[in-house]
Amino acid sequence: MNNDFELENMRQQMEMLKKKLEQQEIVNDRIMRKSMKRNVSSINRRNLSVCILALFMIPYCYWAFIVLAHFSLAFWIATALFFLVCIGYTYYNTKDLIRPGLMEEDLVEVRRKVARAKKLDSQWLLIGIPLVVLWICWFAYEAYRVNGADGLMGFGFAALIGGTVGAIIGFRIHFKTQRQYQEIIDQIEDISR
Repeated sequence: MNNDFELENMRQQMEMLKKKLEQQEIVNDRIMRKSMKRNVSSINRRNLSVCILALFMIPYCYWAFIVLAHFSLAFWIATALFFLVCIGYTYYNTKDLIRPGLMEEDLVEVRRKVARAKKLDSQWLLIGIPLVVLWICWFAYEAYRVNGADGLMGFGFAALIGGTVGAIIGFRIHFKTQRQYQEIIDQIEDISR
């Protein structure tokens, strides 16, 4: 009789422990999803800011390159197209991440979408860097065509400073975004274990 009582008592304690563990898992899941949602929101805000800046750069570049510097219209059109490609690629890359309710979906599917966005973001460097190098070469040609060797030196110095600052900012944004993507993936893997 005493053994039955102890056995029943142990079952009840195990049941209570099991319920507490389930509640703890639910709380941990909510905390992790909230943290992942914060990272996704940060990435989305950053991407929206980049897209808005790129849109504003199109008319600004017209003013700077055509009106002030007297570069060719083809150069400005190519620059505008480059900005539009950046906007399109950024949207394509993050279209799955901007949906509300993403973090309420199945975590395996969320992980797949985040991993895809991380990969596409990383692959953008393979497209963007060669395009920027070509653009800089064309920029140098336009500066030389309009102002000769003296103009090329002035524009070259300004381009060097602007390009260096832009590259530093761009790489910092890129690596921060990659870190945030990886944090989300790691958190999902922690939950899934």
